[in-house]
Amino acid sequence: MSLSRDARPAFRYDGNGERARIGLIFMASSIVMESEMWAMAAEGVAIHTTRIKLPKVTVEGIEEMMNAPELESAARLLGSAPIDVLCFGGTSASFLHGTAYDHALIEKLKSWAPGPKVTTASTATLAGLKKVGAGPVALATPYVDGVHERAVRFLEENGHPVVAGRNLGIDSDQALAEVPLDDVFDLVCSVDRPEASAIFISCTNFWSVGAIEALEAELGKPVVSAVQASFWHALDILDVDGARPGYGRLVDSRAAKGADAP
Repeated sequence: MSLSRDARPAFRYDGNGERARIGLIFMASSIVMESEMWAMAAEGVAIHTTRIKLPKVTVEGIEEMMNAPELESAARLLGSAPIDVLCFGGTSASFLHGTAYDHALIEKLKSWAPGPKVTTASTATLAGLKKVGAGPVALATPYVDGVHERAVRFLEENGHPVVAGRNLGIDSDQALAEVPLDDVFDLVCSVDRPEASAIFISCTNFWSVGAIEALEAELGKPVVSAVQASFWHALDILDVDGARPGYGRLVDSRAAKGADAP
């Protein structure tokens, strides 16, 4: 027997992405980006992930990951789902060889997964910095020197002089996610300078979004992270207000009407 719609009981929210379905290509040994995206997502926004292997968080390890056939396989598999936007969730992997490399990666992803809109953590970062009106920035990363230097180069070639920066020298992907949020807060505060119009936190396996609102209150300026920017940009290119407030002024610009802060 089928009940009429009026007679049916109320159903629980089940995570259905009726507002937006974000497809994420993420590193197999990483845990942060998915968790932070789900934390920021209002009801009706879903995140669907496929993974690729990252041998080590060094220039050589990242290049090995990006040249492996698994990247194409991951994009094709993810693109076979009814997603609205595909995000490549590797910041260093998309800025490694500069802006042209990031743009070429987007075109490859589009060819492998036609249909959804496409962004990368690096493209999203630049869009996020533009949204908050950033010029010169301070940079906080957990990277080894070689990767941190590539981040500086990428930001500066896109009009964001890096006036101060600090990196933690971590080359193990799992170790990136073991840095306590208190330490991330202190790291970001330590790189702030009066001449920095905003602070950028790079790396998608580095906890940060839970501290962004507190950092902005402490420092009095925008704080943008790679994960936060990626989530915001996925919503922005879809023109969807689907974020929960409380994760910094960038994400608040796409807050869903009626959504509560956690």
